[in-house]
Amino acid sequence: MDPKSVTLAPVDIIAAADEAAAATSTAQDDSMDVDAKPKFAPATAQEMAPTGKQFRRVLIPPHRLTPLKKEWLQIYTPLVEHMGLQCGSTSSPSASSCGCSCAETKEPSSLQKGHDFVKAFAVGFDVTDALALLRLDDLFLDSFEIKDVKTLNGDHLSRAIGRIAGKNGKTKFTIENASRTRIVVADTKIHILGSFQNIRVAKDAVVSLILGSPPGKVYSTLRTVSARMKERF
Repeated sequence: MDPKSVTLAPVDIIAAADEAAAATSTAQDDSMDVDAKPKFAPATAQEMAPTGKQFRRVLIPPHRLTPLKKEWLQIYTPLVEHMGLQCGSTSSPSASSCGCSCAETKEPSSLQKGHDFVKAFAVGFDVTDALALLRLDDLFLDSFEIKDVKTLNGDHLSRAIGRIAGKNGKTKFTIENASRTRIVVADTKIHILGSFQNIRVAKDAVVSLILGSPPGKVYSTLRTVSARMKERF
């Protein structure tokens, strides 16, 4: 047989062509995955923020207007110089408020931190205690009312508030020291400032007092919980 007359079958030719095309396509895909992978720079705070100026307003109760005017410089300075916010106060016969807006801030959380700081001062915390909300990331402000725990009226409500505060504030200070939190008792509202775990410890103690537990039993529970917290950390 003449060697020149030997030819490949059409099926073999098509199969060989398909294998070559598949190999070329795979090589191109691999080169595209390695070489043409897009790289993006981290987004800045201005790019992550929604379009337009963000603004937060905090209503100031009437009994906190005088402390606000007295401590205004200590409130205004960290918000503007350290957090990069614009801050202002407005007063009207119906309501007074303190507002913050984003200006040249570099962190997306600055506006929320500023709002929490002013809110903490408005509900009754000292400026030195509220400043911790600007410095630390794991601090929160939790608020609830006595009626959320138990419906009380008249003298029963007064006795519940008295159990929370204690004589000369002894019970409140004991809960604060044991749980490493700060507590404000404003009429029927309770405000707790601290980390999530510490707020839960303080809240459990306050709820027990509202439900009628004697302070001695609450002190014993706090000592046990405080010892466990020290062992953990």
